[in-house]
Amino acid sequence: MSTLLSDGGAVLTRQLQKARHAPALLILTQTMPITMLLFFGYVFGSALAMPGAEYREFLVPGLLAATAANGLMTGMFTAAQDAHRGVMDRFRTLPMSRTAVPLGQTAADLLTTGVSMVPLMLVGLAMGWRIENGLPGALAALGVLLLFRFATAWVGTYLGLLSKSEEAAGQLGSATFVLPMLSSAYLPTAGLPGWLRTVAEWNPISAVATAVRELCGNAGGEAAAGAAWPAAHPVAGALVWSVLLLALFVPLATRRFAGGAR
Repeated sequence: MSTLLSDGGAVLTRQLQKARHAPALLILTQTMPITMLLFFGYVFGSALAMPGAEYREFLVPGLLAATAANGLMTGMFTAAQDAHRGVMDRFRTLPMSRTAVPLGQTAADLLTTGVSMVPLMLVGLAMGWRIENGLPGALAALGVLLLFRFATAWVGTYLGLLSKSEEAAGQLGSATFVLPMLSSAYLPTAGLPGWLRTVAEWNPISAVATAVRELCGNAGGEAAAGAAWPAAHPVAGALVWSVLLLALFVPLATRRFAGGAR
């Protein structure tokens, strides 16, 4: 365990230094949610059934959940970049734990995400979003978000190690942008057609977004009539989805890293 932690810490430090010297991806993933908050909150807010202020209260937790889901894209790009530039091969020649490399990468992603969520929350507060359930609710919501980010980063890491090239990983990562659209991140699912509502309510992002709303005491935290289980029990649903993803993709990513390009 001590070897895993020390080796993982070394990889984490490398990733943070790499992000400091090449911050383009971090800046993009940080500014995009703020841009969407301003656009959706002010342009579409008054056109929806909810009053504008209430919609912004609904929207901020959804964008936080979408930001957490972006671990899929960043994990994929980071792993593919290191794999196709020979970095992973050099790591494999070192006497270090095979889990340490993906662990260090996902842990670094988790730390940078925690920092990058602060500007989004501040802009949301300036636009009228409030945490009605106080500090305990805020900390619980943050815990749900970071756990889901950690899980999606492992998924992305595995897919990045599977990718045939950096370009392929970038294209696939960009395609994940549609996943929050098929969830309750931006709109309630109650008004969707039957099949689309089912897809949206079983989308893990919906569970995370609704859990954050419930924990923060925001609009949209209550389940609609006839909602699927994750939507009706969002906190439990968000935790179950995160644990399942970790249980599946931590060993898959570790095995893929250890096996190389075979």
